[in-house]
Amino acid sequence: MFKGSLVATITPMRADGSVDERAYAAFIDWQINEGTHGLVPVGTTGESPTLSHDEHKRVVEIAIEVARGRVPVIAGAGSNSTEEAIDLARHAKQAGADATLVVTPYYNKPTQEGMFLHFTAIADAVDLPLIIYNIPPRSVIDMSVETMARLAKHPNIVGVKDATANLARPMHTRRACGSGFAQLSGEDHTAIAFLAAGGDGCISVTANVAPRLCSDMQIAWQEGRVNDAITMQDRLLPLHDALFAETSPGPVKYAASLLGKTSEKCRLPLAPLAEKTKQGVRAAMTEVGLLN
Repeated sequence: MFKGSLVATITPMRADGSVDERAYAAFIDWQINEGTHGLVPVGTTGESPTLSHDEHKRVVEIAIEVARGRVPVIAGAGSNSTEEAIDLARHAKQAGADATLVVTPYYNKPTQEGMFLHFTAIADAVDLPLIIYNIPPRSVIDMSVETMARLAKHPNIVGVKDATANLARPMHTRRACGSGFAQLSGEDHTAIAFLAAGGDGCISVTANVAPRLCSDMQIAWQEGRVNDAITMQDRLLPLHDALFAETSPGPVKYAASLLGKTSEKCRLPLAPLAEKTKQGVRAAMTEVGLLN
């Protein structure tokens, strides 16, 4: 259902920190024209923790309105409050999203049973495909393969965004959940290795500024042109490194500003980038061929 290069979209902001809806609409259209296979608005890369609920919902609506069905939209609907996640998922369905992305509940530190009940409650409440977002570095908890296999039996729970960087995980998940359970890497560095381990694609930060190259890399793999895919992976490596030199989305928003897509503004508590980081991002963008 979901495969290839999907972009975890940034949320463009004006210098005063307000959401730049016009820039976001133009950015979504550019992404699709550059070959991105799917849009994932208001995840962590979209600064969902600092958006108001109204802003969050509006960003989802813009992505859906501009996409016009050309590519799927997987709307971020995660929260460490189950009721809040249900509300965001309900809105995503009403707005016309193709699926939701729901992160494991951060800060609360639920048990495996708590996670099972949380995701089951959301999937029961909203008849829309749901992708689990497992990212232990940000949420502190790690959903086990066993818990995921239990959840995969729910007809609305269709896949995972795996940001564990554990390349044994997709093999165990495939064995436990079946080949029909979509597996999307949440780590740009491991995109090709994740495919080799049984994955279906990548929800990418780097695709915000290199959508064509990320898309072409995924297509090359799908077509069996493994050497071409690896060549593109090698080309992207310095950009991956630079975009995670500080907390994301700081570096990728700066990179997008160099392309004229948005300001580099992130909301607090994310600080402005250090000058050394900016130099590294600019150098990587130039090396990859995105800047002259």
